[in-house]
Amino acid sequence: MALTGRAGLLAALGALLVLIAPRPGLAVLGVCLLIAALIAVDLALAGGVRELRFQRSGERLVRLGGQVEAVLIVENPGRRRVRGVLRDAWPPSAGGTPRHHRLDVPPGERRRLVTTLTPTRRGDREAVTVTVRALGPLGLAARQGSHRVPWSVRVLPPFLSRKHLPSRLARLRELEGRHPALVRGQGTEFDSLREYVVGDDVRSIDWRATARRSDVVVRTWRPERDRRVLIVLDTGRTSAGRVGEAPIPLAGAAPQPAGGALPAPGWPRLDWSMDAALLLAALAARAGDRVDFLAYDRAVRAWVSGASRTELLSALVTSMAPIEAELVEADSAGMVAEVLSRARRRCLVVLLTDLNPAALDEGLLPHLPQLASRHLVLVAAVADPRVAAMAAGRGAPELVYDAAAAEHTQSERHKLTARLRRQGVEVVDALPDDIAPALADAYLALKAAGRL
Repeated sequence: MALTGRAGLLAALGALLVLIAPRPGLAVLGVCLLIAALIAVDLALAGGVRELRFQRSGERLVRLGGQVEAVLIVENPGRRRVRGVLRDAWPPSAGGTPRHHRLDVPPGERRRLVTTLTPTRRGDREAVTVTVRALGPLGLAARQGSHRVPWSVRVLPPFLSRKHLPSRLARLRELEGRHPALVRGQGTEFDSLREYVVGDDVRSIDWRATARRSDVVVRTWRPERDRRVLIVLDTGRTSAGRVGEAPIPLAGAAPQPAGGALPAPGWPRLDWSMDAALLLAALAARAGDRVDFLAYDRAVRAWVSGASRTELLSALVTSMAPIEAELVEADSAGMVAEVLSRARRRCLVVLLTDLNPAALDEGLLPHLPQLASRHLVLVAAVADPRVAAMAAGRGAPELVYDAAAAEHTQSERHKLTARLRRQGVEVVDALPDDIAPALADAYLALKAAGRL
């Protein structure tokens, strides 16, 4: 049961009558009995809320930053009209609007209510409860009840780096020699024979084919195909740090400061890494390579393998959507063992993690030689743009101390990068907005050099 403002107004009017009544005691009793009787009659004539039936429908998938409609069908099998307010409760990060719906369902009929969801966070957003408040004909009181009507919407990564895909596909076509304005691309796999033209590398001449013909014939090559690319996403504590400015606001992100202050942190490293992984996967699949995906911290959080080129991105975004950074130190030994057990043949292992010297010295670095001896390893990390902004500060004494700390951090990061490269590991260290295209460029460079 719930009382409305009309009941309060009626009680206020009764209080005025008590003030002017000759016998206040009897007046109070009479007013209370009258209000209680009116409320009881109003509740008795109000429509029932417990027997209401609900059905849900709508889309279950939406990209972060997009909108989706959650449809709720309310059916009234009772004999009284249900008139009042309905609240379809969703988590705050689901961004449901409107929060309250006007409800008027005659007996034996149904009504369709639509809640528009604009999620501000990845993952599964589940409906909480449907609460109905049915008013009586006098508007003094209402019957209220809550119902559990399950429904969930999976919020997928937005894949904002897809804007870089056309330019990288154009470079891939150049490598494969399929660009109409270019000659046949270079690579390591034999493609075809053609006649020699001035400017061709004489080392490409096929002397056996030349001996069988009257013209000089050269071999053409193409980049390797059908190679395997294993993308490993570190979901440990270092992936939880927020860096850059979020292109799409996330739940819990700090507001952007005004003036010349440093930008507030935006997306977690995990989300930037996911965006880079999606661009690399799309490019590698179009290049004819097989792409697998592993998310790991102390256990396997997601595993995608064997997806076709047309199904790869759908499988990746679906598996990435519920992944959240775990506030534990990643088990590097377990991660390397998991990679070696799942990739028995040589492949390109792309490890998306953070170049944190303290974490890597005790975690990944001791186990990296074992992985690099069997696979080509590429480590990709998202740099914090606020560190570069702090390093440029010189206006005040406290800014100088901040700049010194930032320079020390950058120096340690550069030393770690050089150390990894001495062990034969490729490294991509870029700012949040640049990590996805930089990783794609590194993949194309390896493919062009025939190192896959």
